[in-house]
Amino acid sequence: MKSTVETLSPTRVRLAIEVPFAELEPSLKKAYREIASQVNIPGFRQGKVPAQVIDQRVGRGAVLQEAIEDVIPAQIFAAVREHDVKLLGRPSVDNLEFADGQPLKFTAEVDVRPELTLPELSSIKVEVDPLAVGESEINEQLDALREKFVTLKTVERAAVEGDFVQLDLNATVDGAEVEGGTATNLSHQVGSGTLLKGLDEAVVGLSAGETATFVTALVGGEHAGSDADVLVTVRTVKERELPALDDDFAQLASEFDTLDELRGDLEERITRVKKVEQLYAARDKALAELVVRASVPAPEGVVADEVAQRKQAMVDQLERMGASLEEYLSVEDKTEEQIDSDLAEAAAEGVKIQLVLDTIAEAENVDVSDDEFGHEIVHRAQRAGMQPQQYYDELVKAGAAAAVYGDVRRGKALALVMERVIMTDTNGEVLSLDALRTTEDHSGHDHGDHEGHNH
Repeated sequence: MKSTVETLSPTRVRLAIEVPFAELEPSLKKAYREIASQVNIPGFRQGKVPAQVIDQRVGRGAVLQEAIEDVIPAQIFAAVREHDVKLLGRPSVDNLEFADGQPLKFTAEVDVRPELTLPELSSIKVEVDPLAVGESEINEQLDALREKFVTLKTVERAAVEGDFVQLDLNATVDGAEVEGGTATNLSHQVGSGTLLKGLDEAVVGLSAGETATFVTALVGGEHAGSDADVLVTVRTVKERELPALDDDFAQLASEFDTLDELRGDLEERITRVKKVEQLYAARDKALAELVVRASVPAPEGVVADEVAQRKQAMVDQLERMGASLEEYLSVEDKTEEQIDSDLAEAAAEGVKIQLVLDTIAEAENVDVSDDEFGHEIVHRAQRAGMQPQQYYDELVKAGAAAAVYGDVRRGKALALVMERVIMTDTNGEVLSLDALRTTEDHSGHDHGDHEGHNH
């Protein structure tokens, strides 16, 4: 094989490859074996059909085509290794020239990792907003905690929105009862909109023992689409009663003896979460500054593939929610072109950050130990609801194990960035990566989920 490389841009090269016909022989033999195992020709056992018979019955052209498809990827990667091309994404093959007995000639354009000159990490300084916890945030957490201990109390008054009522329902169409249209002693929160359309409006103002009639469109059964007259009878009205905010509540809802202790713990929890959010904000600013200072270009092919994957993931998620992309565009008041543009912008930024982290990992000789890789496999397997070995086997089958290794390596490079970049708030207080590690190691209490945070 002979090959040359031509630089098209900082992120793309063209490989020109020529393969002598003699070097195609192993692929030709493989092609004959593959075709022989697939065809049924009278007089010959499957897999034992001679080459000359395949040429007569199937055609020499089909054999040559299969051999070419087999040899091209291997020759591209041989050229990549020869020229030390840092390959990104999928090659695009063009200018194919081939005739029986003649050399195979073609070109392949590939995205490559650009050569980046990164600034000294300690020269980068970023500022974020200072950390502050307000009383309203603590009160919001307390209110959420009180909601877990709400009780219902029967009241002798008309129902209002937010109350819970016990109901009887009876639906008729043109005076005839609807099959399945009768229900007794249903529990319903007024204003929730979880039962029939029009029910909440009819129930507001009714006391126990009172009735009202409203009209609603049926959505199922033989009368689907028809209007039904529904008689609703209120059996009881109950209001929500929150526990008083006092020391008794603190003892009920937590391991603390006093409300002041509980408030103090909530403040600490909120502070920890905000420290992490503050650190993530600083991280994002540091990475953005690195991308700008290094003038990182975005490989077009890699970005296009990333956009396609993100868009497909969006469509799949919408389908799982019972919606379509068209409905989403209508709700968001956006065109598909605008969505594509947004995805392209986000994908380009993500690819640039990956390139920066890969460059740092290489410059700093960052390696991933077997334990670190195994820990990541276990973590991802748990999220996927699979056994680690099964998850790993699926990764290998899909050829994606190297991508996971790359993700772990970038994570370690990112930790280096956050350790060396100068991160402060606008008050001059230095931020440390220890805040993130402390939060990850902290064990939660049993009185709420205040530390939930996804990054």
